[in-house]
Amino acid sequence: MRDPRVIPTELLAWYDRHARTLPWRVPPGQGRADPYRVWLSEVMLQQTTVAAVKAYFERFTSLWPTVHDLAAAEDAQVMAEWAGLGYYARARNLVACAREVAAMGAFPDTREGLAALPGIGAYTSAAIAAIAFDRPETVVDGNVERVVARLFAVGTPLPAAKPELVALASGLTPAERPGDFAQAMMDLGATICTPRSPACGICPIIPHCEARAQGIAAELPRKAPKKPKPLRRGTVWIGFAEGAVLVETRPDKGLLGGTLAFPSTGWDGSHQPPPAAADWQEIGLVRHVFTHFALDLTVMSARLTAAPERGSLTPLGAFRPSALPGLMRKAWSLAKDRPETARPATSRRHGKPQQNPS
Repeated sequence: MRDPRVIPTELLAWYDRHARTLPWRVPPGQGRADPYRVWLSEVMLQQTTVAAVKAYFERFTSLWPTVHDLAAAEDAQVMAEWAGLGYYARARNLVACAREVAAMGAFPDTREGLAALPGIGAYTSAAIAAIAFDRPETVVDGNVERVVARLFAVGTPLPAAKPELVALASGLTPAERPGDFAQAMMDLGATICTPRSPACGICPIIPHCEARAQGIAAELPRKAPKKPKPLRRGTVWIGFAEGAVLVETRPDKGLLGGTLAFPSTGWDGSHQPPPAAADWQEIGLVRHVFTHFALDLTVMSARLTAAPERGSLTPLGAFRPSALPGLMRKAWSLAKDRPETARPATSRRHGKPQQNPS
């Protein structure tokens, strides 16, 4: 490897010409980024791709342009707008953090101050401090891990290699323009130093890459073998009555916490009976994969014949399937066109349900 001290200068020169245009980003040389937009994007991007986040970010910032607006929002509305983005504890922490920042008047401008806020860990606090406040913090996401592993030919598999990669990245972080440098490293990993078939021929720092010199760039970073995910099973009940559907808000703590959902049991550690007396019919099986387990969820559907003991009936006209998390959307896709979703036929003269002929 050539002198690594010139890497920041060479990479920043490349970034000034090739920085990605992203809705939360301020282009190089055009001022400092808004801490609110940096924070919101970083929280959304945890365990999620840029492509998936863009529409959510634009919708959130349209509904809540400032952290004070988000702090004043209803929890249920935020959870509904987050639906489909996954990892719902992030949304709960988002609201809690916004309210704490609003009470403080502004975001803290140091990594330590940011790390004390709800839902902001070591990576996110460093990213906000560097990008929004130009603090010389080391920002290491998956893209940066890959770039550093290849630059220094680190053969230790992840996740064991993380401390070494962070230390090496720290040695590269410049005192000047640390936020732009962090974003340059991310862009390099996302567009050139990609997981498969890295485009080494156009890499701006190829002379410094030890893995390229050894011919092992595509092999790095190595990862420890993944353990097979255990399989869980459960049941979800989708009940209909008088043009309405039975839904509930899940408890704040636990899987899919705080989200709009259909009553269910088994898969989340609960042991619940059906939510209402009805002739429940099995209509299919939903398969879903969480971070730590796979799930087979049996979907039951019925027209309710008694008041529900759990959840509440929401008129179908006011029901927003888009507010459901991904698992429940899959269940809804099996039930939405069932006969029981239709209103019962009524007599024109008396407005009473007509009896089916026997």
